[in-house]
Amino acid sequence: MNPLDNGAMPLGLGMALAQNTRAQNWFFGLSESEKQQVIAGTQAIASSDEMRQYVDKLAQHPELSL
Repeated sequence: MNPLDNGAMPLGLGMALAQNTRAQNWFFGLSESEKQQVIAGTQAIASSDEMRQYVDKLAQHPELSL
């Protein structure tokens, strides 16, 4: 399943990834199950600032996100 199909990727995550090329490249290199884990990690995020921080963390330390 592609996380972009049927709106499965949260809009805020997509927007934050679009602003961080390193995180975006890393994310789209993941397996589908790994992508779903990253997406699941966004469930408690309530603001665009928090989402940006989450994505920035992925870009800096992607091994910590899964």
